[in-house]
Amino acid sequence: WASRVSGHPEACGELPAACMAEEMLTPGDGQIRALVTIAGNPVLSTPNGRQLDRALAGLDFMVSIDSYLNETTRHAHYILPPAGPLERSKYDLLFYQLSVRNVARFSPPTLPRTPGALHDWEIITRLGERLARLLGREQKPALAPEAMLDASLKAGPYGLGLAQLAAQPDGIDLGPLQPRLPERLFTPDKRIRLAPAPLLAELDRFLATTREARPQGAGRGLLLIGRRHVRSNNSWMHNYQRLVKGPERCTLMIHPDDARQRNLGHGARARLASRVGAVDVTVEVTEDIMPGVVSLPHGWGHNRPGVRLGIATAHAGASINDVTDETLIDPLSGNAAVTAVSVEVSATNG
Repeated sequence: WASRVSGHPEACGELPAACMAEEMLTPGDGQIRALVTIAGNPVLSTPNGRQLDRALAGLDFMVSIDSYLNETTRHAHYILPPAGPLERSKYDLLFYQLSVRNVARFSPPTLPRTPGALHDWEIITRLGERLARLLGREQKPALAPEAMLDASLKAGPYGLGLAQLAAQPDGIDLGPLQPRLPERLFTPDKRIRLAPAPLLAELDRFLATTREARPQGAGRGLLLIGRRHVRSNNSWMHNYQRLVKGPERCTLMIHPDDARQRNLGHGARARLASRVGAVDVTVEVTEDIMPGVVSLPHGWGHNRPGVRLGIATAHAGASINDVTDETLIDPLSGNAAVTAVSVEVSATNG
């Protein structure tokens, strides 16, 4: 199946975020008129964020499960804040995949939960129960994360239980990593499919295209790439003074040759423009980036009306996704090409 407006293909049962705004803005059967967001800030994290900003403002209903009134949740009719990060337990599922040894660790809540506060899973469960009643459907009771974790641990090869793990606050070292392949492969011949037909067909299409020679000289365009600063991996990290203090970090990195052609000095203000919009940024002249390329970090742009982020607002910066283009996509998946975006950089009077 594909998206309603532009026919972007689904991938793994999901549609690309690049088409979300047009699905809200384009009238007709199937138009998106309501939205639920969970700890996300797509106005800053999806291409052409200003278009999505306009789309969210026109929704009939929006609810956000979030702790912040940010660039996205400011459009919500209701904001449902979950219990704080120190009021919930922790068992890492993602980063254990990057471990160098087989370990397990459970961390109980540091602080007691505020009276009346709900965890995010409880909020989602209650919303689901109410929706099920409205639709006349039966909603099965949800299992608490700790209960699911306990069952999963006991079903594992070590027979651990949550109580046993919780009794070891420093975690348990289960020894060196063990090979799991090929028994964990479910293909008939126990081989990984590195060249499926759709990818090969897309590679043929790509190789058949020709790249136009980029014009040379002072007026040539540049390619924009993003980056993640170690202190601002995501926009919510800008709410912590220890992370945002010090020099300005939302800077446009540009090579000295390109800066010289545009009469830009280190620390100057410049206009970064693309097909979809423009932002004013502070220039960082550096040889750490190659000629013809500029880079702006992800997650900034806290200067929209209605945002209440305190510390982050004082370090607003500019959103790279105000200049990325939602029409630049990977044809196979519909995923946005948020790097190598054609832009122009010029000096401003600011």
